[in-house]
Amino acid sequence: MKRVFSAIETMAALSLLLIAVLTAGNVLLRYAFSMQIPDWFDGSQMLQGIAMFWGIALATYYGTHICVDLLWESLKPAGQRCVDMIATAVTTAFLMPMAWMVWVKVGGTGSQGTMDLRLPLQWFYAVAAVGASVAALLALVRLVHLWQGRAASADEGSDELNGAAHGS
Repeated sequence: MKRVFSAIETMAALSLLLIAVLTAGNVLLRYAFSMQIPDWFDGSQMLQGIAMFWGIALATYYGTHICVDLLWESLKPAGQRCVDMIATAVTTAFLMPMAWMVWVKVGGTGSQGTMDLRLPLQWFYAVAAVGASVAALLALVRLVHLWQGRAASADEGSDELNGAAHGS
């Protein structure tokens, strides 16, 4: 399972790295040589979508996204688990149809391409759709784990993060 999570992290990180390289490279070329990388903006937008969907998958599974926990902190462990389960169920209820609709978008893209290089948008949308599907699946897995009384943590071998993040 750690390899799967590592692959998901790598996918999101590589997308962010490519966005940074495209943006910095374009700025350098524009100011130094008065030229720009073709489709740098479209490419960075598509890569940002990919990074977001794959990042949502991990943040949802680990429960490490931003939480407002005024109620959660005042509850006993059983109540905290109940709040986590409700929040994860709501998150799952939104992620599943969203993943479906991203796949509908992939199917409806047809032969659309980027402006300069005419790179097919379907490739980018498909990678993002896989990330959205993984996010929905991991939200469901988190819900099952919470039901069973075992929540995921970003580092299973360390107690440093246990209890530091919760909810969905």
